[in-house]
Amino acid sequence: MIDRVSLYLQDSHDLRDGLEYAAYAEKRGFEAVWQAESRLVRDAIVPMAAYAAVTDRIKVGSGVINNWTRNIGLLAATFLTLDDLAPDRIICGLGAWWDPLARNVGINRRKPLTAMRETVDVLRRLLNLERVTFHGEFINVDEIELDIVHGRREPRNVPIMVGATGPKMMELTGEICDGVVLNYCVPPDYNDHALEQLEIGAKKAGKTLDDIDRPQLVVCSVDHDHDVALDSTRELLTQYLAQQPHIAKASGVSQDVVAEIQSILGWPATLEQIQAAKHLVPEELIYRITASGTPDEARAKVQEYINHGATSTILYPVGGDVKLLIDTFAK
Repeated sequence: MIDRVSLYLQDSHDLRDGLEYAAYAEKRGFEAVWQAESRLVRDAIVPMAAYAAVTDRIKVGSGVINNWTRNIGLLAATFLTLDDLAPDRIICGLGAWWDPLARNVGINRRKPLTAMRETVDVLRRLLNLERVTFHGEFINVDEIELDIVHGRREPRNVPIMVGATGPKMMELTGEICDGVVLNYCVPPDYNDHALEQLEIGAKKAGKTLDDIDRPQLVVCSVDHDHDVALDSTRELLTQYLAQQPHIAKASGVSQDVVAEIQSILGWPATLEQIQAAKHLVPEELIYRITASGTPDEARAKVQEYINHGATSTILYPVGGDVKLLIDTFAK
């Protein structure tokens, strides 16, 4: 059964429409709304604050922000502020980012595991309202703490989750985090090995796999017309396979296909380039790594991810009627 469902919003809609979607998802029993932050498009924090302001119960997560571009003090203060706005409803989702984007803006992603470990450690201590001194390879702070002038002077309940893809980051996530955001554009059986790595990490910290929340991000295109739903997904995959090579690798997509798509797409890709390259995305791939089609077809595919160990699903609507997607998976 698909008991826990969340909504994932990115950048292909008007921001004010996103507020309406978040409120509607809450009304229809969704557990959370997550805001993406990937390419140089929409910042996650501003929409998160807006979603929190127009809702009362639904949780609000960053899905995900990178751990490189925000100073650790600012990162902690940001999530403290969000928690002030929506107490006990905020989720901090972090990711290690990806090249070439990080490299193109001057970030050297060396030792991503060490950098993530330091970020999670210091962030958690600051949100616990500890006074922190820490000297690592990436974070160096002396006697800092969150200065609360107005608000609750108590540790904040902000779960820290990592959007891990590779096996080493997956293992680290199991060790140090409250949960993992399992990536999208992967087949359901990708989870089998991912959960093995999570469990290895969890055991290092004296935990079990059941202690690790495992929401799965799933690309989901729902339309009463099966072909319309698939075409919307094909356009998204065209762009993502070219621009996020770590997802292409995890999906098992041929590097020849990726290279051919990359030869057509620029940075950022134009709509015309995407239309010119989308025929290169095989239909079999759409079925394998997304939940696309009629409402019944989408529900059946999402259930496969649950059957392979996801504890909940975060649905990324691509194209079509977002409210139809919400209604399809409503409680």
